[in-house]
Amino acid sequence: MNRIDKTFAQLRSRKEKALIPYIMAGDPYLERTEELVLAMERAGADIIELGVPFSDPIADGPVIQRAGQRALKWKTGLKDILRLVADIRKKSEIPMVLMTYYNPVLKFGIETLFKEAAACGVDGLIIPDLPPEEGQAVRDRSRRSGLNWILLAAPTTPPDRLKLLSGRTQGFLYYVSLTGITGASLKNFSEVKARLSAIRRMTDKPIAVGFGVSTPDQANALAGMADGVIVGSAIVRLIEEHMDDSDLPAVIAAFVKQLKQAVAGGRTRRAAQSGVRHS
Repeated sequence: MNRIDKTFAQLRSRKEKALIPYIMAGDPYLERTEELVLAMERAGADIIELGVPFSDPIADGPVIQRAGQRALKWKTGLKDILRLVADIRKKSEIPMVLMTYYNPVLKFGIETLFKEAAACGVDGLIIPDLPPEEGQAVRDRSRRSGLNWILLAAPTTPPDRLKLLSGRTQGFLYYVSLTGITGASLKNFSEVKARLSAIRRMTDKPIAVGFGVSTPDQANALAGMADGVIVGSAIVRLIEEHMDDSDLPAVIAAFVKQLKQAVAGGRTRRAAQSGVRHS
């Protein structure tokens, strides 16, 4: 069983929700990325999403774009990130997902990427600019390799397409909580709840919500609706602010611990009932 599937099964048996932090691989440099992954795992992260730096990231806001540019200055590429995952695998079994774009995948070679990623210990791929109708080669390789190809749905996704995405996604369905880029502010929780309820009627696969989640209260509210909560820009912003600090892993771990406590119900459910404080 894929590590992602196993993790969600274990969490579901305990009636718990997954915290999925996102960081850009290679920001501020690859050795630091390994330290951050291990620190976030110790702080309670359930799955790690690693961004692959790309020069034209269509879904990323300015915070993650800057992180990608910092990583690209070190010429961080897929080969480097696969070696990073292999090194982390010597110390950890936490599920790891790569968030990339189709251009780097195509350049690397679809078959080669899936083969090498599986060998290194990658558990899943997110490719936001590759629609499932055009990704048959990726879908075939994902099935053969055991890597999950994780699909995204958005507030504007029509019902028929939601059904298609819910059926074809592997590991979990990534629900983009708002129309916009990463780092935007999520405000309409009632709309998210309604959309998730509709998706639940189409699939029993886990649903993780990302985009616009920046505070523990927001994570707490969404954990009451979804199977997992993805937090990216808020963590990447902290990395940017503290990248030169020797205690960067501890800073990130402290924030991830707060998020995990919120996802686990450590903070009051008032956010889901009467609105959420935004920052």
